[in-house]
Amino acid sequence: MKAVKTAIPGVLTLEPKVFGDARGFFLESFNQRAFNEAVGETIEFVQDNHSRSSKGVLRGLHYQLQKAQGKLVRVTRGVVFDVAVDIRRSSPTFGQWFGTELSETNHRQLWMPAGFAHGFFVLSDSADFLYKTTEYYAPEHERCIAWNDDDLNIDWPDIGTPPQLSKKDSEGTAFKDASVFD
Repeated sequence: MKAVKTAIPGVLTLEPKVFGDARGFFLESFNQRAFNEAVGETIEFVQDNHSRSSKGVLRGLHYQLQKAQGKLVRVTRGVVFDVAVDIRRSSPTFGQWFGTELSETNHRQLWMPAGFAHGFFVLSDSADFLYKTTEYYAPEHERCIAWNDDDLNIDWPDIGTPPQLSKKDSEGTAFKDASVFD
């Protein structure tokens, strides 16, 4: 696995070794030892999630203020634009975001430690999105920052139509008013 640092310390893109030929491909999607070596600490995952979304669906920007989750995310079908936003007030990159395309063809994964809001936007007809979390889902602690917040100014791709949002996501809090990590 190749770990690539991003402009935000702690956020990594991970690129597995892919072995392919005319029959298809093989890759190791997760290896605990290699992952811990890449991030420089021992991380324990407690939950795996799988969502399927259609083109134009935007999910996020989600986080849990208590029981904060680190997330390792990837796409097994389709293409998404994935975003991590640093919401750790004490961080020198507070309020900055990193975005990357994750797809079934690039096999890239994104690791974001606890302290980040997360969202993704589906660019293909549909996408299967998988993620491992370091804490269990706790809806009572979940928060949502507005995907289109002017202060964050995330450069979401333009697919020619407005994003499809859940009620929760359409009512996201402005970044300046959001509860964040110290």
